[in-house]
Amino acid sequence: MIPELKYDDKGLIPAIIQDVNSNEVLMMAYMNKTSLEKTMETGKTHFWSRSRQKYWMKGETSGNVQLVKEIYYDCDGDTLLIRVEQVGSGACHTGNRTCFYRKIETAGK
Repeated sequence: MIPELKYDDKGLIPAIIQDVNSNEVLMMAYMNKTSLEKTMETGKTHFWSRSRQKYWMKGETSGNVQLVKEIYYDCDGDTLLIRVEQVGSGACHTGNRTCFYRKIETAGK
């Protein structure tokens, strides 16, 4: 059962994907109701591509699939946190394990 969630004006909700074992944030993508339902039905992450305007399953071409272990939503109901087991070399289309591999240096470092 999907709770009442707040989708944006395009019917999308951000989904933060986190490794269930290491707690590392792997990626962020967008879902709509259909992709969330597909994720819940299959146990693998499915998203809506804003640039290609189509659904996609993580790993459908790379083989680096994400097996869903837990799905949470925040207090406002406008962001998802999906905890997964990352299968394969990485979550990022660049080949990196995580999409968050670049760091902005600050004065306090």
